Amino acid sequence: MGIFCFVSFIIIIIGLYTYAFLSPKLELRTAGQFYLYDNNDELLYQGSSTSKWVDLEDINFNLINAVVSVEDKNFYKHQGFDYLRIAKAMYLNIKNKKIMQGASTISQQYVKNMYLDFNSTWSRKIEEAFLTLELEVHYSKDEILEGYLNTINYGQGNFGVANASRYYFNKEPIDLTLEEALILAGIPNSPEYYNPVANYDLAISRAKIVGASMVKNGYLKQSELDSLFQEDIPIYGKTNKENLNMLMYYQSAVMQELKSIKTIPNELIQAGGIKVYTYLDLNAQKILEENINKYMGDNELQTASVIINPSTGGVMALSGGRNYTESQFNRAISAKRQVGSAMKPFLYYGALEEGMTSASTFNSQYTTFTLSNGDFYAPKNYGSIYANKPITMAEAIAVSDNVYAVKTNMFLGPEKLVETAKRVGIEAKLQPNASLALGTDLISVLDLARGYNTLATGGYKIDVGLIKRIEDKDGNVLYEKDDYQDLVLNTNYTYILNEMLTNTTNSKFRDYANPTALVIASKLSRKYAIKTGTTDTDFWIAGYNPDILMVTWVGYDDNRDTETKYSTISKQIWADTVEAIEKDKEAKWYDAPNNVVGVILNSVSGVPTNDSSKATLFYFLKGTENMIPNAELVFKEENEE
Repeated sequence: MGIFCFVSFIIIIIGLYTYAFLSPKLELRTAGQFYLYDNNDELLYQGSSTSKWVDLEDINFNLINAVVSVEDKNFYKHQGFDYLRIAKAMYLNIKNKKIMQGASTISQQYVKNMYLDFNSTWSRKIEEAFLTLELEVHYSKDEILEGYLNTINYGQGNFGVANASRYYFNKEPIDLTLEEALILAGIPNSPEYYNPVANYDLAISRAKIVGASMVKNGYLKQSELDSLFQEDIPIYGKTNKENLNMLMYYQSAVMQELKSIKTIPNELIQAGGIKVYTYLDLNAQKILEENINKYMGDNELQTASVIINPSTGGVMALSGGRNYTESQFNRAISAKRQVGSAMKPFLYYGALEEGMTSASTFNSQYTTFTLSNGDFYAPKNYGSIYANKPITMAEAIAVSDNVYAVKTNMFLGPEKLVETAKRVGIEAKLQPNASLALGTDLISVLDLARGYNTLATGGYKIDVGLIKRIEDKDGNVLYEKDDYQDLVLNTNYTYILNEMLTNTTNSKFRDYANPTALVIASKLSRKYAIKTGTTDTDFWIAGYNPDILMVTWVGYDDNRDTETKYSTISKQIWADTVEAIEKDKEAKWYDAPNNVVGVILNSVSGVPTNDSSKATLFYFLKGTENMIPNAELVFKEENEE
């Protein structure tokens, strides 16, 4: 009986290998991984392709030996499956009543990475076995190992040994030192944790384990291993795309967005073979990084920025911190902070919608509010400076008066602000309370930018994202961003609000306080709607015109108070960046709707004036300007045509 079973087993194995040999030959070099493209369809990151493929002879022998030693020491002896290793793994797993050890060979891992999803089903296991057989009968061991090294995930968006060598060490694979080879060989076991950019100490610990396996398998002497890692290994941590330290924040945001797209299965993302086309503008990204480096200085401050094309909702550039090598936490998408007065445009849009005008007044003075629950709330202006007189909405926006904002919020009812924020696309859960007008709830940079983009389009909400479309390896479109524009705001009120937001750089609004963005006014060559935000811990600026929207935050990760001496950093980064991006473009602004009229008023008092040095155009919904005695319309005939 035993002889019969053994013979039957041999016949089955021979049959399987024969079937595999007669099956179509698997294509190695064109099997896809993860491909990321910019807005010009230029490839940024990739796994396997002809242009990035490295021949085995051009890979350092220490890396080859390290990979074989730690991943599959019998690679050159088995025919795709290490049966003794499988038996040992099964014994240990049964003995310990849990999965303690795997037994996949390099061939199996290669097949799984390139052609299969990661579901642990019997059908997938069977398919993996057949594909492994096909791989083994059609290719030599060196060809299989070469393909494996050119396609595995080395972390930080790097697939393949060439990308990994250049990213981590700024070297070609043939030029790696023994220590560098050990580090790279250790990464694929857990690319998220063992890459030296994210976790240097863990990467070194893993490299030492790889080195120990080489000693055990005769590739290295113990004395050689003992002499390694006596000093820190320099980690380059940059791509070859302009050496942009912050570009990886964009890619990490892409991966997070990719995982949220329900039509793209997570298994497909893990297995690879997809092409992701983004809105990334490398020139805008480069300009952003240059200005962050220029203004952040030598301190512990962090920053995050998002730049968007309002008409498409596409994220052109993004930074989630100062240096991805030092910190991979993406503050643009993951950090939620108090946005301060950057919340006020949504408040004042709601006010316009409820009948207030750009010239509506409240007294700006220290005020204690009695809330519905009996509590007291006494907001303060920046520096505890008050006008102690009535001020207009236009001035309240220009100088960011907090008392005016809270009075407006209480007059409308806080639910109005929550409703408006939700309508424009802000996804954060906001509480309808008095302080919401001063941005006390937590919102991410990208989420706030999503809301501002609706203002930047003139009232149309459009999906904001980084990914334009996704294709499979054959060019079939799996996903395409929806560019549908949903008119969620009244275009008349949006225009009036956008005009008021230009006054944050208007010196004519100097009064008891200065316009909040006046410090950058001299840098601006064109018209922008701008709003700043300041809390004890955060400095914000959001600004836009029809062509560009940029939101920038500066503060400390640990939420400690941010010194006032740093209050202009976000503004300087914003101004220099948008101006450089827009430099050679035609200046654009919004067309005034037919139902909007302009009236020349005194910037501070909001009453008609003939003094041009103090005069500013206030905009009104046609008919509401009649509330201003002796008001003289500007461009009335033009608007009535």
